[in-house]
Amino acid sequence: MGHATPAGTDRAAPPSPSRPALHARTAVYVVFGLNGAAFSNWMARVPAVRDALHFTPGRIGLLLLAVSVASVATMPLTGMVVNRIGPRATIAAGAVIMCAGLATAGIGAQALVSVPIVAVGLFALGVGNSGWDVAMNVAGADVEQRLSRSIMPRFHAAFSLGTVAGAGLGALGAAWHVPLSAHLAAVAVVVLAATLVAVRWVLPTLDTHTAADAAGGATPVKRPHPLAVWLEPRTLAVGFFVMMLALTEGSANDWLALATVDGYHASQATGAIGFAVFVAAMTIGRVSGTALLDRFGRVAVLRVTIGLAVAGLLVFLSGASLVTAMGGALLWGLGASLGFPVGMSAAADDPARAAARVSAVASIGYLAFLAGPPVIGFLGDHVGTLHSLVAVLVALMIGLVLVSAVRPPGAKR
Repeated sequence: MGHATPAGTDRAAPPSPSRPALHARTAVYVVFGLNGAAFSNWMARVPAVRDALHFTPGRIGLLLLAVSVASVATMPLTGMVVNRIGPRATIAAGAVIMCAGLATAGIGAQALVSVPIVAVGLFALGVGNSGWDVAMNVAGADVEQRLSRSIMPRFHAAFSLGTVAGAGLGALGAAWHVPLSAHLAAVAVVVLAATLVAVRWVLPTLDTHTAADAAGGATPVKRPHPLAVWLEPRTLAVGFFVMMLALTEGSANDWLALATVDGYHASQATGAIGFAVFVAAMTIGRVSGTALLDRFGRVAVLRVTIGLAVAGLLVFLSGASLVTAMGGALLWGLGASLGFPVGMSAAADDPARAAARVSAVASIGYLAFLAGPPVIGFLGDHVGTLHSLVAVLVALMIGLVLVSAVRPPGAKR
């Protein structure tokens, strides 16, 4: 298998990057990290939300559905928004909406004990995250093209670092009994302020420059309708692969802390630590995975990592002891680390259609977040939260079947 590059072709040694490109790279790292921190602070406190609202696993699963419904409903249109206003403005708008939703959900759960207000907050969180997610992946793909390096997994590693920090903060909040509403409101304010500062260094995409050059008198660029990518077989296959790996990752985000609490009779703080172990392992996998992808190619590396995810999930589900559960979470996180970022890179192999394809692939992938919480919650009501995660094993098997779709166009088998 040949080396993987952002465009899927071999390249000469890249030229020295410009200062704006380096600043943009740093800015993309930061916005990925802040997005992860905002989301994982919410996920780490799900047990507290469950207790505040006196919900069963099935009911909390239905409540979490609000995030997924919002994301799936708005994400197909996000590519057009990014094409229209650019990734910088889309990230900023998404951060405002997401942080407002985060604070609202926390206040609704504890201060007001109102399920409708929590649902509204989670819906806003999903809408904001939808725009922020697609736009930062488009910005990351643009930086890959500017630097001629496959660094998308490292951007997602920054997301994982953010989730580690957020999960750690969530664990401290649970251990110190910090009021849920105060915790999430404070996180929302800090994340929003930092994002609005960092996003100033995100550059217009290379495709945007091409369109501007055409408007200035250069050869016109034919721009197909963004929704046309939904008819492309490779785009759809990559999307379904991302869906399976998103379920693998998302089920841990939604249920790992709660499964540790319920399945191993652990404290809420210990459940948050288990989630932190998972996201820490994902960070390690994403930082080290870039070199492996360049050396061995996407398909070979993903087959190995999916195998690790299967092994880790089986260990976590064994119920042997809390120590082995933490070991299972570690392997699970390593195995789940590369699927989503490699899928985003595969969607963005052609920079001219990156926004539309990333939007389509992300939309399909987010269906896992739509179906996952209620399905696993329903199973949890019947077999327990821990054993309900057996459903994730099925998704991993399907992911193995679809993994060849992410091979870069023109790469050797």
